[in-house]
Amino acid sequence: MVRLAPYARFPWPIRWLLRVLTVLLVLALVLAGVVTWTVRRSFPQVDGEIRLPGLAADVSVLRDRYGVPQIYADTSADLFKAQGYVHAQDRFWEMDFRRKTTAGRLSELFGSSTLDIDKVVRTLGWRRTAEKEIELLEPEARKALEDYAAGVNAWMEQNQGFAARSLEYGVLALTNRSYEPEPWTPADSLSWLKALAWDLRSNMGTEIERAIDASALPMDRVEELFPDYPFDRHQPIVTRGAVRDGKFSQDADEKPTAGTPAQPAQPPATEALARVAKVLDAVPNLLGTSGGDQAGIGSNSWVVSGKYTESGKPLLANDPHLGPRMPSIWNQAGLHCRTRGPACPYDVSGYTFSGVPGVIIGHNSKIAWGFTNLGPDVTDLYVERVQGDTYEVKGSQVPLQTRVEQIKVAGGKTVELPVRSTAHGPIISEVLGNAGEALPGAAAKLGKIDKGMAVALRWTALDPGRTGDAIFMLNRAENWEQFRAAAAKFEAPAQNLIYADLEGNIGYQAPGKIPVRADGDGTWPAAGWTGAQEWTGYIPFEQLPHSYNPPEGFIVTANNAAIKPDYGPFLTTDWSYGYRSQRIVDRITQAIGAGKITADTMRDIQMDSRNGLAEVLVPHLLRIGGGDTRLLKGWDFTQTRDSAAAAYHNAIWRHLLMRTFDDELPESVRPGGGDRWFEIVAKLLDEPDSPWWDDVRTKDVTETRDDILAAAIKDAGADLRERLGDDPDAWRWGDLHTLELTNETFGTSGIGPVEWLFNRGPLHLAGGKDAVDATGWDSDSGYEVVWVPSMRMVVDLADLDRSRWINLTGASGHAFHSNYDDQAELWADGRLTAWPFTEQGVRREAVDTLTLTP
Repeated sequence: MVRLAPYARFPWPIRWLLRVLTVLLVLALVLAGVVTWTVRRSFPQVDGEIRLPGLAADVSVLRDRYGVPQIYADTSADLFKAQGYVHAQDRFWEMDFRRKTTAGRLSELFGSSTLDIDKVVRTLGWRRTAEKEIELLEPEARKALEDYAAGVNAWMEQNQGFAARSLEYGVLALTNRSYEPEPWTPADSLSWLKALAWDLRSNMGTEIERAIDASALPMDRVEELFPDYPFDRHQPIVTRGAVRDGKFSQDADEKPTAGTPAQPAQPPATEALARVAKVLDAVPNLLGTSGGDQAGIGSNSWVVSGKYTESGKPLLANDPHLGPRMPSIWNQAGLHCRTRGPACPYDVSGYTFSGVPGVIIGHNSKIAWGFTNLGPDVTDLYVERVQGDTYEVKGSQVPLQTRVEQIKVAGGKTVELPVRSTAHGPIISEVLGNAGEALPGAAAKLGKIDKGMAVALRWTALDPGRTGDAIFMLNRAENWEQFRAAAAKFEAPAQNLIYADLEGNIGYQAPGKIPVRADGDGTWPAAGWTGAQEWTGYIPFEQLPHSYNPPEGFIVTANNAAIKPDYGPFLTTDWSYGYRSQRIVDRITQAIGAGKITADTMRDIQMDSRNGLAEVLVPHLLRIGGGDTRLLKGWDFTQTRDSAAAAYHNAIWRHLLMRTFDDELPESVRPGGGDRWFEIVAKLLDEPDSPWWDDVRTKDVTETRDDILAAAIKDAGADLRERLGDDPDAWRWGDLHTLELTNETFGTSGIGPVEWLFNRGPLHLAGGKDAVDATGWDSDSGYEVVWVPSMRMVVDLADLDRSRWINLTGASGHAFHSNYDDQAELWADGRLTAWPFTEQGVRREAVDTLTLTP
């Protein structure tokens, strides 16, 4: 019997095509196999045994279905070695990228494309400061950093080569095969705290924005754009207390304090300030987003006393608002000593930063804590008169401090960067060239260019500090006094710290290194040559606001004012305006009236999407009518994913801001739509003939409030028809308000297949900027989500095993690992997952057990 070849029965052209297709299919299968092997080779081993040299005894790593590790050891040294090893297993590329960023060495990975970032970071000197901090730390903290580094380096020794470490290294090898990561050091960990401080540096962007506004507008109109905090409507965090006899007392009455407001920099400095704005945009915002309007980037946190909870014990909630990343900024973990004692005092669980030992936010067996951004004024811009290599100080010329940074560039020559500093700090206006390069048209738009002006940055985080100590002290704290002792070391960034303990106590502490100025309040850039607005010291910790078991029975922080301004020392005037915080207060008050508060109540409040301006704006829109305003009738002002009214209202809001302000404000300082603009527009709605309503671009026409409202209604309808279709009833807020989970390195490469490997989404979200469910968007650019509640947690002090949590993406940093994005949809839906703490609870949820052996 003669057997024909498989294709012999077909005509020759078809036989040829089938053979080609077969070859291509085989090649595709081989390639898929190679890619799959390459991708999976870097996945961590999560069960069985691995040798970790230097351990004193076996360490157990239990992981739940989400890949969250709970580490059990007999000594602190073993615990932190294991944490370093596990962090490296899950997130080493992220760790390596972060340390290169904070050291100003990204160009060693990516070549000249990241040179501007490196120039700015080297000028700021994050790494230089971190190296100086190591010797300031307590021995326990230094030892923990060293042990952690040893664990990371052990993993590196065991995982040599690109494919063994992560897919990102494989992609990097396509253009930079010579790169080899260096051993991890304690300074690599501390440098990340500088990035944290930078992204949460408070009002420097607002300081620049004021100055740029003043270059285009009269001072009285600039002041309208920075309204006072509405203390009559939105309560501060601490509702009572003042400084008496050098210490803050929560029982003291407030008293007025004297202060002389600073004056704006002289007009010739505006060109230098424009260069500074360009420099700030070049700095990688590793936690948040760039730009001056960062008021929403902070967090929500609140704690409720047991007298109002179903269990009789406190409940504590926290959700930091940071920039979305793939993988997420946070890494969940537990660190447990099998027997707590002097050799091993830790039993703590919560959110960590990969690359940093310890737990940043979470709870231990006695207390729980959360963070939001306090936002004090810890940066000042000093306009300096520079001549050659000198600068003016009180009429005399003083030599500039100079150094030269060597920046290695993959595929190119080493770049030498001269860095010049005054006594105030590094000159940052010179980093990216002259005014024409930094901001085209600066001379025409911002006034006279004075070549002798430069801008130096004074920033508390550039002074070596002891924030590293605070992390480990928080992790070990067992009561209010120990918690406050840890807070006293938390110098930068200055955070609102909330507290609860198993005994039923709740509390709040404002920490941080906050400057005292000889004159002025830091609102405007200072004239550095006068010596009149120097820092004379820092506010003593004992004078910073705190609250312990307040009579209200709850404490709410959401970047709102910490306390009324006449309590004592000056903190800042640039708070978030309290729309989120007051909504949380109102929801808690309503819940108290309706019965006992539960963990589910806390989660429901976290997902509150009510728009704080809508109740003021919507009646005006309905009065004007027309367009699709029928969608707004009966709307409850919540911004759910499926809401047509929310989509329409937010589109009107976006176009209202553009119609009202784009004609007069410089492009770099146009509104992004946060709660400061809520305050501005709410006031203008009562002033129908305010000059702000007039569009100065229209000749011989003076527009009024109602003209602009009508135009915004029309613009919004046209915008949404183009984006979402012609049926207004089918419009959905979540179809506009989407989140792309973008890898912070290759996710923006511009190469489609590469981006597909690392990015995920889109997610369709509820909420909005300055809703409690703070899914922020920039009205100047679109509706897409640009910052988010980066995690959510609810700690139940009655039974820590009943606590709940969620991360934005997942535990793993390895693309295509099952834990890479397995929490993302849950997060988008507002759901929380189990957060066991006791060993019994952890073992109940565990699906994998890895033993690290000496």
